[in-house]
Amino acid sequence: MASVLSGSMAARPVPGSYGLPVLGALRDRLDYFYFQGQDKYFESRVERHGSTVVRINVPPGPLMAKDPRVVALLDAKSFPVLFDVDKVEKRDVFTGTYVPSASLTGGYRVCAYLDPSEPTHAAVKQLLFSLLLSRKDAVVPTFRSNFSSHFAAAESQLANAGKSDFNKLNDATSFDFICEAYFGVRPSATELGSGGSGRAAKWLFLQLAPLVTLGLPMFIEEPLLHTFHLPSILVSGDYKALYKYFSTAASEALDMAEGLGLSREEACHNLLFATVFNSYGGFKKLFPGILADVSKAGEKLHRRLAAEIRAAVAEAGGEVTVAALEKMELTSSVVWEALRLDPPVKFQYGRAKDDLEIESHDALFAVSKGEMLFGYQPCATKDARVFGATAGEFVGDRFVGDEGRKLLQYVYWSNGRETETPSVGNKQCPGKNLVVLVGRLFLVELFLRYDTFTAEVGKDPLGAKVTLTGVTKATSGPGTQ
Repeated sequence: MASVLSGSMAARPVPGSYGLPVLGALRDRLDYFYFQGQDKYFESRVERHGSTVVRINVPPGPLMAKDPRVVALLDAKSFPVLFDVDKVEKRDVFTGTYVPSASLTGGYRVCAYLDPSEPTHAAVKQLLFSLLLSRKDAVVPTFRSNFSSHFAAAESQLANAGKSDFNKLNDATSFDFICEAYFGVRPSATELGSGGSGRAAKWLFLQLAPLVTLGLPMFIEEPLLHTFHLPSILVSGDYKALYKYFSTAASEALDMAEGLGLSREEACHNLLFATVFNSYGGFKKLFPGILADVSKAGEKLHRRLAAEIRAAVAEAGGEVTVAALEKMELTSSVVWEALRLDPPVKFQYGRAKDDLEIESHDALFAVSKGEMLFGYQPCATKDARVFGATAGEFVGDRFVGDEGRKLLQYVYWSNGRETETPSVGNKQCPGKNLVVLVGRLFLVELFLRYDTFTAEVGKDPLGAKVTLTGVTKATSGPGTQ
């Protein structure tokens, strides 16, 4: 998609309107949450102005965010400017136009809210890279141990009740898995007990509440969730319990942090945030999303995945290894497709460092220094100019083969292109490769165990709500008993 506009066309003003002060933002918020919904809200503005770069208001707006006005980048061509830290500042834009209270993170601005130009950013991100490297050999066995128990529990529920709430089991399993994978200590086996995932979910909710709807009547949700910050005291006890676990379980990582010039306290709050918000919060959405997509794709895809997975594991002597995972082309494609369609984080923000010219497929736009740029990722990653007529559909083998692999540069879920690498100097997710790895491990565990399955798919505030309704045990391959 080489540029044909830069240098051949004058930049024009960004179309769109913010409406009347306060009232315009309030009306847009109601459209976003209740009258239109997320996707239609953005699609309708594109249609109205005939442009995929447009001025709009984004939630939560008044009174929580002092300025909801953004320049929205709603196509695959314009979106990547949000990754360019030479052009955009990433200070305090992780959750967009509002910033949760630092009292939710021990009084510290954690790495997600830091711009790479801030000295602490490099130290914390290097700590996360070092942690991932030191624990790389623990990921596969820890995942398999935790999710084997997960599916055993699901089978018991299916036998007793004819159905199994996947999300509920996944919340507890994912929390135990990621903490054990990072630190070697399963939270449910400590003083934190089986309630750790619930405490984590409550803490997450206070930070994300301004951006979600629970399906309650508008007159309840608007003042409760979207107008004022919920007080951090509601989860102070939960956070203290989580912090106590991390301060003990992560002792080796905290030793590494001191070597990087970080205090143990600041490092611990950052490790808690990275583990609970970034990793656990992502897995709460990722695994149900993959399961929902694969369920709806049907038995033909199930059989293809099972055949590929079992062949690769058999070739590895019956072991699930990273080398075996790398040979699972269809399995990898399914994970990338799920991340493309419904990324764990749908929004990206950045403030223009200087006057910029931003290019869409059809035009060049002038943006002024200091303006907030915003990207709604599903619009960019469902861009029909890139992904064709099936852009809005789940196509499991989309990224298979040489031509399929070329499309990976337009998969943006990690705050960067899938073809790029996280570094201390950018804002791309340090756990990018881990997420794809565990997405594949999830499918491996599923299809070593089952030939096919059925499920009911609905929605919850974060993404897909999945209820397993039936499984067919594996009849051949390494997964059979």
